[in-house]
Amino acid sequence: MKILHYEVSTKTNYLSPPYGGLGGKNMDKKLIIAIDGYSSCGKSTFARLIAKELNYIFIDSGAMYRTVTLFCMRRKYINITGLNTAGIISELKDIHIDFVFNPDRNEYETFLNSENVEKEIRSMEVTSFVSRISQMPEVRARMVELQRQIGGSKGIVMDGRDIGTVVFPDADIKIFMTASIDIRAKRRHTELKSRGVNIDFEEIKRTIIARDIADENRDISPLRRADDAIILDNSRMTVDEQMVWIKEIIDKKRNGS
Repeated sequence: MKILHYEVSTKTNYLSPPYGGLGGKNMDKKLIIAIDGYSSCGKSTFARLIAKELNYIFIDSGAMYRTVTLFCMRRKYINITGLNTAGIISELKDIHIDFVFNPDRNEYETFLNSENVEKEIRSMEVTSFVSRISQMPEVRARMVELQRQIGGSKGIVMDGRDIGTVVFPDADIKIFMTASIDIRAKRRHTELKSRGVNIDFEEIKRTIIARDIADENRDISPLRRADDAIILDNSRMTVDEQMVWIKEIIDKKRNGS
């Protein structure tokens, strides 16, 4: 399994004036920034923006697990009755995941064995199965191994559910994101509608609640806040406000305070 990343800069620079800028002699200090939290809290959006502003590598761990899930669904290794764990394990080495930047959309897209699967991995069907795939020790071990390889030289932003507790327990900055259930369901509903997917709001809400329960109670790397993580409840915050908030934290870390 391989992962390729293509870094780009962004036109809107939240981490420079008028937002204050990073500046100073420590502005080139490379950091590992771990962002954990509940589903539909905007973790990936937040992490992508930070990575673009800092010209860091963005690792979308959720997309990685969703991609493995889609692969397993296509191979009939997973359905409502169970998992074919032997089949999944036997093909892990044949799954190749790439993150490629699409300048037309100004965002990263996920590729499975050279096929763009960005839209498919965001479907409700994939969402309903991804927790079961992510609970497999063999899948998680391989993902963690690859993620640590990428982060070896620092200069990365990664979001997920066990980044600050398992993947990078020594990350320079750890954020734990949360928001109310209703806000998260509304965001997910809006996202799906923008992708042309029509689904009942209450169904989305039920799916999110079920996902929370599964993530918090799984045997392997359950969702929890690292003891030294900073909580970000963004229920009533705009993206701009979140970026100003993280800018202050990055400044303090780079200045050693």
